[in-house]
Amino acid sequence: MELRVLRYFLAVAREENITAAAQTLHVTQPTLSKQLMDLEGEFGKKLFNRGKRKITLTEDGMLLRKRAQELIDLADRTEAELRASDETVTGEVCIGAGETRGVRLLAGAVEELRGRYPGIRYSLFSGNGEDVAERLDKGLLDFGLFVGNTDFKKYDYLKLPVSDAWGLILRKDSPLAAQADIRPADIREIPLLCSRQALIRNELSGWLGYAFEQLHIVATYNLVYNASLFVEAGIGAAICIEGLVNTTGDSPLCFRPFRPRIAAELTLAWKKYQLLTKAQEKFLEAVQRRAGAYAGRDA
Repeated sequence: MELRVLRYFLAVAREENITAAAQTLHVTQPTLSKQLMDLEGEFGKKLFNRGKRKITLTEDGMLLRKRAQELIDLADRTEAELRASDETVTGEVCIGAGETRGVRLLAGAVEELRGRYPGIRYSLFSGNGEDVAERLDKGLLDFGLFVGNTDFKKYDYLKLPVSDAWGLILRKDSPLAAQADIRPADIREIPLLCSRQALIRNELSGWLGYAFEQLHIVATYNLVYNASLFVEAGIGAAICIEGLVNTTGDSPLCFRPFRPRIAAELTLAWKKYQLLTKAQEKFLEAVQRRAGAYAGRDA
């Protein structure tokens, strides 16, 4: 299985047409068709459903597309890092992050570096902790910003001197919106939307004082914006961290924190024994400076 052939496969999957893909790849249509047939023969799987005007992927083809894209991304990144000059700081820093206001600290580090090292490019991936950890483990990310409890045995990491507060996103016309905060008994009977990550790890079980399974979870989510639309529609209230959804002005939503307060710690992690590029080193140093300055300010 050659990277060149995987690039051919991805082009056809993207264009959904052999002729169009051949044009973008600057190869002949018969050459491309043969490469795809050889690829199917190599795997012993049918990868495409070939229609008269359109080519679509089979289930096996969709799996290969995901894995092929990861392999191509990793190969391209490796080549770029090897070609980078020893005298200049260039390259890409790939950062994965859950939804948190702590990303502002990382953004401050990036802003600090822009003037000094304009050759550094940044790629930001947003997802929950499981998504970020998977991509970090595969080498598709250099750093992951995690919210809350995570097993860091596989990583080197930096605890950031900031934290997020858990609470509830509600419609402003909800009876609970009249309260200043939310207590465990308040959410025992109401329909709730919960972060998939929080649900799996039972982040809130100690605070509740009763089994997490007793909550009435009507839906789970991985990114909160879409969950907030469900809240607007009256489907339920969403358990989330503060500051991620606009609750000001004409917004029909409000946020109420949990009491006693539940803090979600923020941690920047990277793979153990990973040889960082100069660009990655500069980014990590900038984050460490920002974290130290922030901690000193609050001391």
